[in-house]
Amino acid sequence: MNELTTDLKSLHEATLNNLKNSKANNTLRAYKSDFKDFGLFCAKHGLNSLPADPKIVSLYLTNLSKNSRISTLRRRLVSISMVHKLKGYYLDTKHPIIVENLLGIKRVKGSFQKGKKPILINHLKLIINVINEQKTEEVKKLRDKSIILIGFAGGFRRTEIVSIDHEDLEFVPEGLKITIKKSKTDQFGEGMVKGLPYFDSETYCPVINLKKWLEISNIKSGCIFRRFSKGSLLTEKRLTDQSVALLIKEYLNLAGIENKNFSGHSLRSGFATAAADSGADERSIMAMTGHKTTQMVRRYIREANIFKNNALNKIKI
Repeated sequence: MNELTTDLKSLHEATLNNLKNSKANNTLRAYKSDFKDFGLFCAKHGLNSLPADPKIVSLYLTNLSKNSRISTLRRRLVSISMVHKLKGYYLDTKHPIIVENLLGIKRVKGSFQKGKKPILINHLKLIINVINEQKTEEVKKLRDKSIILIGFAGGFRRTEIVSIDHEDLEFVPEGLKITIKKSKTDQFGEGMVKGLPYFDSETYCPVINLKKWLEISNIKSGCIFRRFSKGSLLTEKRLTDQSVALLIKEYLNLAGIENKNFSGHSLRSGFATAAADSGADERSIMAMTGHKTTQMVRRYIREANIFKNNALNKIKI
């Protein structure tokens, strides 16, 4: 009997571990953060957060809608539902009181989302130029230029940029192959390979700049984008994804560009928008960015073509 109890206990622990590993750590943290807010709402009003009644969840979404976008409401609903599942409870997210409430909120508020601005070719050149003008060590300049150029050219998420290891790189006559072991839309680590060709201009070429960075930093293995300690000494610590966003904002500011509406995602959206503006089709853009659906890519294409395919161009005044 004790042996059976021990086996069941180990199976239970293994199952809980599998449930945790089914989602990325960042996703689990987001679930916990979202559910914490829901828990505070319930505690304030003397309501149960776990398990929660659909009516309570609907009230929370209504309260949240006062200052939040519809996308935030949907994300919170997913988080509340997932925490219920992980704790062994069921929440009917398709209950009419939740579904109809969200539809009503959407009708009142609308669902338009103004995303962060993309870093386009003109921004990219200004950033690289301003980095070259800085009175700082060449090693730091090359790291920062490589981060921004690689991030743009590969349509990378900022988490993907900092996750690149030396072992993921393969320099070939045509340029550079980068293996992405895992990403936001590739939770099971099937991986993908991105190809970055040489640019005509060495100044703005991601492959040339990365080669120079690896040479000057003498990085032969492990993470390629690392932190500097005081005195511009290179450490072995991997750069954080937040650092990518801060770098972008810093250099946009130095280039005289208002940086409020730019983020780490601006490199990825910038690539997609610039590629669409240059005539690349959605399939080739998705092959680089790794988007699984066409919805966001088509949005980039629409924004890139807002003046190019404008009906007003046919009107002569």
